[in-house]
Amino acid sequence: STLVIGGDGRYYEKEATLLIIKMCAANGVSKVIVAQNGLMSTPAVSCVIRKYKTNGGIILTASHNPGGPDADFGIKFNTENGGPAPENVTDKIFERTKSISQYKICPDLNADISKVGLSTYTVDGKEFTVQVIDSVLDYVKYMKEIFDFPALKNYLSTGKQVLIDAMNGVMGPYAKKVICEELGAPQNSVVNSTPLEDFGGKHPDPNLTYAADLVTEMAKGHYDFGAAFDGDGDRNMILGKNAFFVTPSDSLAVLAHYLECIPYFKETGVKGYARSMPTSGAVDRVAKAKNQTCFEVPTGWKFFGNLMDAGRLSLCGEESFGTGSDHIREKDGLWAVLAWLSVLANQNCSVEECIKKHWHTYGRNFYTRYDYENCESEPANKMMANLNAYVADQSNIGKVFTSGDKSYTLAKADNFSYTDPVDHSISKNQGIRLIFSDDSRIIFRLSGTGSSGATIRMYLEGYESDPAKYDMDPQVVLRPLIDIALKLSQLPELNRKRCSNRYHINYVL
Repeated sequence: STLVIGGDGRYYEKEATLLIIKMCAANGVSKVIVAQNGLMSTPAVSCVIRKYKTNGGIILTASHNPGGPDADFGIKFNTENGGPAPENVTDKIFERTKSISQYKICPDLNADISKVGLSTYTVDGKEFTVQVIDSVLDYVKYMKEIFDFPALKNYLSTGKQVLIDAMNGVMGPYAKKVICEELGAPQNSVVNSTPLEDFGGKHPDPNLTYAADLVTEMAKGHYDFGAAFDGDGDRNMILGKNAFFVTPSDSLAVLAHYLECIPYFKETGVKGYARSMPTSGAVDRVAKAKNQTCFEVPTGWKFFGNLMDAGRLSLCGEESFGTGSDHIREKDGLWAVLAWLSVLANQNCSVEECIKKHWHTYGRNFYTRYDYENCESEPANKMMANLNAYVADQSNIGKVFTSGDKSYTLAKADNFSYTDPVDHSISKNQGIRLIFSDDSRIIFRLSGTGSSGATIRMYLEGYESDPAKYDMDPQVVLRPLIDIALKLSQLPELNRKRCSNRYHINYVL
């Protein structure tokens, strides 16, 4: 058996990598493929798993959460298709953790992962191999097969200025190699490119709140295109000139519309689209226009994997700044940047022009998300229980909610349940949905990949087909829905002074 090991460079990642190598040796794994110094982005791990046809991989990352001695750390397992382990696998792993009474390790096996090369050891009479690779080279080679690098280089050579903020995460070296060395952009086009154990004190979450330095620079008008990545390089934020913000939902929809301008998809054809349930329905409208299927799945990239493996999905995304395709089985921040540059080069337009052209073609899905972080569990659970009871009562269907001069008729209410069309597995309780007759939506989820407190996420979406309203502030357009959501959930009353509020999808409060 062969496993891939890589991580985002956060505090304790290298030490954990060496421990895992020792445990792999003791447990009969025949070979491990490790990134040089342990540094490998999550998309690159997926790429390497698939390229070398390994049994899976272990990723040491806490994604977009902070790093450091007093911050977050995470361990993730990806299966042989290169994607996150599905629930049937993680459930079995969890059950095994309940009965662990001892573990095996080779304490004296000290692999050198600082240099690319092959090392062989004998463990209990069997050969154990450690292969250290430069994962940047494997990843870049694959990107060259997907995108037209000469065309992108020519586009940037016309004077287009880009600014990429790697936020001191693991994607820095990849971005430097692709954007600067391969595509010819100036070296200062990629900033914060050195992976640091604490991400330089930054919170490596690519949104308008935590990537504020990038927003400030883009607002000066010197750059035509901007992007930021999270700690492990799978998330992305896209900005245009003057810090024009592209919501992740709109980003997904625009890429869906122009997908075949990318050589990979021109060759393979477009097989379908998918989005996480809370993501706006903008991509659904593209799918309908192009006579393609658009799947709605629970939050979590693992839910896209089966659809990709079955050949039913080419492009997918999440409102939480994740975009990707079937080239691997993870979301991929740098892939998204190259996809956007491909669209801009193909259409010869700015980011803002591209987005506004899309709105005038399909209408605009106004969208926002509020995060209530570090909430106490008891009131948060009570709120969700109340909402669950409300959506279970079908007598509420048809009720009219009025706020200001807007009225909304409730057309559907449920706790989202998903049946995988490939293996027919069922995932229940994936989020409270209130869907109105005009396709407006209110969604509540209790979630959190952080290590402290509960997080309540409130999502709001409203569709608008009037071009005169396309440039309106989402907060103004969605204000009636926001008021209805807060009143119906009693969120302010149940959680008063018990959690912090952070709003980071469109603007900072």
